[in-house]
Amino acid sequence: MSKGGFPGGGNLGNLLKQAQSFQKKLEEKQQELEVRTVEASSGGGAVVCVANGKKQILNIKIKEDVVDPEDVEMLEDLVLAAVNEALKKAEEMIATEMGKLTQGVNIPNIF
Repeated sequence: MSKGGFPGGGNLGNLLKQAQSFQKKLEEKQQELEVRTVEASSGGGAVVCVANGKKQILNIKIKEDVVDPEDVEMLEDLVLAAVNEALKKAEEMIATEMGKLTQGVNIPNIF
């Protein structure tokens, strides 16, 4: 074992500095993702949903010609599909961006 007791010649002070630096970068990335948005649609754009990196739905737009009082179930399905797709895209955005930050770091269940 190398001097300082850690493989690769590191010491506890350096390890703590690296951990603090990583934590700061992680917090900055989370703040950045909170304001980034993704958009998803269903029904060929009949329903559009916008979500952010906090996985919150920010906006839902519905084209007027899709609103049919005789077929509310179809509209519900379109809204549900757009919301689910927007949340999926938000999750993918978060995973991609955090993956860039944590490349080579193995910390289970960090996100």
